[in-house]
Amino acid sequence: MTSELNQPRSRRSWLLALPLLVFCGLAVMFWFGLREGDPSRIPSALIGHPAPLTPLPPVAELARDGVSIPGLDPAAFKQRVTVVNVWASWCVPCHDEAPLLMRLAQDKRIQLVGINYKDAPDNARRFLGRYGNPFMAVGSDGNGRAAIDWGVYGVPETFVIDRKGTIAFKLIGPITPNNLETVLKPEIEKALNSGS
Repeated sequence: MTSELNQPRSRRSWLLALPLLVFCGLAVMFWFGLREGDPSRIPSALIGHPAPLTPLPPVAELARDGVSIPGLDPAAFKQRVTVVNVWASWCVPCHDEAPLLMRLAQDKRIQLVGINYKDAPDNARRFLGRYGNPFMAVGSDGNGRAAIDWGVYGVPETFVIDRKGTIAFKLIGPITPNNLETVLKPEIEKALNSGS
């Protein structure tokens, strides 16, 4: 008789512990998944689609050698492979990637375009004055609307646009010496070598 009474109690204990065990199992899976996840590998829904037709005004009073730097004109994406970098002066990783963008700008087969995200014009000009300006055009996205159109998760992000004006690749996070050579340059080469 006592074993019959203990049986339901034992079963109830397992039923009460089951949600806790399931929760702990899920927590462990999420922890390992997040730890091993690489945010730069998050696919963009825009890859293979035309670059957003979002014209942007230039950063106020931004000039190089006395010539004003224009804003973002989506028509400039046609006929040339374009690298679009979304950056801000307040973005710490943007400071680290700035010298790498200057190095990338030496490749005359491509054009570099910047989208300055939610930044004050004075700060953007100081940033480019400090590191150099790799961009042939810099659009000012003061309210962040263009970044939404581009599907930007956070700055910095870099896009490769092919000659047809289609987004061929998206790099989430900063350009580093490693991913410049192993990821970004090969993607640029693919865009240059595509028959587009």
